[in-house]
Amino acid sequence: MNDMTLEWDRFKLPLGSQPCIMGILNVTPDSFSDGGKYFNYENALKRGKELVAMGADILDIGGESSRPFAEPVSEQEEIERVVPIIEKLSEQIDIPISIDTVKSKVAEKALNAGASIINDISSFEKDPELADLAAEKNVPVVMMHMKGTPKTMQVNPEYGDLIKEVKDYFIQRVDFAVKKGVAEKNIILDPGIGFGKTVEHNLVILKNINKLTQLGFPILIGSSRKSFIQKILNPDNKNEITAASDECENGTLASVAAAFMNGAHIVRVHDVARVKPFLQILDSIKSA
Repeated sequence: MNDMTLEWDRFKLPLGSQPCIMGILNVTPDSFSDGGKYFNYENALKRGKELVAMGADILDIGGESSRPFAEPVSEQEEIERVVPIIEKLSEQIDIPISIDTVKSKVAEKALNAGASIINDISSFEKDPELADLAAEKNVPVVMMHMKGTPKTMQVNPEYGDLIKEVKDYFIQRVDFAVKKGVAEKNIILDPGIGFGKTVEHNLVILKNINKLTQLGFPILIGSSRKSFIQKILNPDNKNEITAASDECENGTLASVAAAFMNGAHIVRVHDVARVKPFLQILDSIKSA
C-alpha cells in the first residue's frame, strides 16, 4: 500500500499500513443490508455512536438507498432524513462524517450541519454542481465507478477490459473534478463493487486493486454485505443467507482481507466491531 495522508479542516487521516474503516449508517427504510433498522432518528443516533466506539475512522451517512433497482427519493426527503442526524452526531463524535449523496443541495445542507466528506456514487455525473461545492468547501470527495444507475446497473453489465475501463473512467472524472477546482489531494476513488458488476467483475476488482492504486489516489473498497458474497456462498439458492447473516459477514471479512493485501486505503463496512480487530491482526502479521 502506498502511504498517504488525508488532511483537512481539523481532521488528519493517515492512510498507511492498515486501511481506515468507514462505518456505514443508512438512514433509509429500504437498505439492502439492514432493512431500515436505523431509519428511526433515535436508533440512527445510537448506531452512529456505536460505530465510533467500535473503532470507525469515518462515519458515512446516507439517506437514499443505492441498492440494485432502488427508486430515487426527492431532495427534500433526503435532507430531512440525514441533516438532523448529522447535526446531532457532529456535536457528539470526533471523527469525520461523510455524506453519501449524488445531490449538491443535500451535500451542502449536510456539510453545513457538520459533515466534512462528500461520497458521490456518480462521480459528479448526476449533479456537476456537487464538484463546485466540493471545490468551494475544500473537503475530501469519494468518486465511484458505476455502470448505469442503481435502477439499471445490474441488468447484464458487460466490459471488454474491466480494469482498463474503470481506470479510464477515473482519469476522465478526476480531470473533470480538477477542472472544477477540486484539489487532487482531496480525491478518493471507489471502483464500485456491486455497482454494474457481475460476481466475476467484483472478484477481478478485488484481485487487482494494486492496478488502481497506480493512479496515485487513495482507493476505497465497499464490499461489505454485497450480493456477490451471498451468490458465491449460496450458488444454488439452497440455503437462506441474508446480507446480515454470519456467513455473509465472514465473506465480507475475506473481501476485506483481499482489499488489505492488495492495497486499499479505506474499507467501507457495516460491522465495524468485527472488521477492526481483523485488520489489526492482519496488520500485525504483515508488520512482523
